[in-house]
Amino acid sequence: MLITKELIDLKMTQSSKEEVVKALAEKAKELGRVSDLGTYVEAVMHRESEYSTAVGFGVAIPHGKTNAVAEAFLAYGRVDGVDWQALDDEPVYNVFLIGVPEEASGNTHLQILAKLSRKLMKKEFRAALNDADSSENLLELLKENEIM
Repeated sequence: MLITKELIDLKMTQSSKEEVVKALAEKAKELGRVSDLGTYVEAVMHRESEYSTAVGFGVAIPHGKTNAVAEAFLAYGRVDGVDWQALDDEPVYNVFLIGVPEEASGNTHLQILAKLSRKLMKKEFRAALNDADSSENLLELLKENEIM
């Protein structure tokens, strides 16, 4: 499974995008999805330095393609208005971190991004995302919307 309840944090306290990325990546490392935390975080932050992954609607989808990822994953964090240098200048409240091994980066990476992006365009999905009050509820929402 791409995401599990262990990869979800609904009460993140980190206040910068790098701190958020690192905290979510640490969850993936604990589960064996990331083999080298530093290399993975560096890949994600390098991508961020090229272009912000904030997609609007208070959502960011940071991602990294590197062989420091042992198994593809999706992690989710709810944050308290982090500045993600979004094009709309709005803070981010929902973060979906994607990790994909470099050799599988093409299809897997794009499929996850496409599914998430389509759902995030829907106001109802974003509202349900913000209303999820437990990891189990969030997992159910993602399952219902085929983002797993």
